[in-house]
Amino acid sequence: MSASGGAPSTTPRSTPAIRVSGIAKAFGEVRAVDGVSFSVGRGEFFGLLGPNGAGKTTLVRILTGQLSPDKGEGETMGVSFSDGIAIKRKVGIVPESETPPTFLTVQEFLELVCRLRDLDKVQERVDKWLDFFDIREKKDVLCRDLSKGQRQKIMLASAFIPEPELLLLDEPFINLDPVFQRKVREYLAEHVRKGKTIFMCTHILEIAEKLCTRLAIINRGGIVAIGALDEIRSKAGERLEDIFMRLVTEE
Repeated sequence: MSASGGAPSTTPRSTPAIRVSGIAKAFGEVRAVDGVSFSVGRGEFFGLLGPNGAGKTTLVRILTGQLSPDKGEGETMGVSFSDGIAIKRKVGIVPESETPPTFLTVQEFLELVCRLRDLDKVQERVDKWLDFFDIREKKDVLCRDLSKGQRQKIMLASAFIPEPELLLLDEPFINLDPVFQRKVREYLAEHVRKGKTIFMCTHILEIAEKLCTRLAIINRGGIVAIGALDEIRSKAGERLEDIFMRLVTEE
C-alpha cells in the first residue's frame, strides 16, 4: 500500500466482491455448509441470516481464508479463498466472539493495525475511532482489562480504520448498547453509500431489515432464500421475521 493510506483496489468494479461456487464443509458427520453458491456485487449491503449452527460462521471463515472448504471454490475481492493472507490485506474483518490481543493496550493494538496496513496519519486514524467509540480514556488500558462491549468496539475500530472496500462482519452488534448499535448502523450505511461493500451475519432481524440491500437465509448449511428484501417478501407475502421463522423451522 502507498504512503497516502493504501493503494486503490486492483479488483475491477465488474468483479463481484464475493463469489461462492458449490462450497461445502463438514466436521465429522455434521455438514456445516452444504453446496452453497451465491455472489455479492460491489456496493451491496448483503446480510446472511440464520439460526445458531446454521453455517454462518463457518462460511465467513471460508470467505476470509481462515478455513479451507472440502468442495467448491470462490473468491473474495478477486482473491481465491486459499490465500487468506492476501484476503486480509484487502478487507476489514470482525469475526464472531474474537477479542483483541490481551497483552496490548488499546492504543498499541490500533497502531499495530495501521502499521500492518501501511496506513498514513496513524495517530489521526486512531484518535478518530477512539472518539467515535467514546473510549479515549481507555487508550492505555490493556485489552484484557476491557469489558466485553469495549472489546467489541476495539474489534470494530480495527476493521474500520483502513476504510476497506469490503467489510466482513460476523455479529457486529454483539455486546453493543443501543447508543452504539445506532452509531455503527449509521456508519455502515454511509460506508455503502460511498460505493463500498458489506457482508454481514446477524441474528438481529430488525437491523438486517433496515440496512441490507440483499439478504440470504441459511439453514442446516444450505441457502433457503436469497434476494432483495422486497423480492423475498413478494414471494411469501410476510414480514421478514415471519419468513425467517417459517424457513428455519420447516422440517
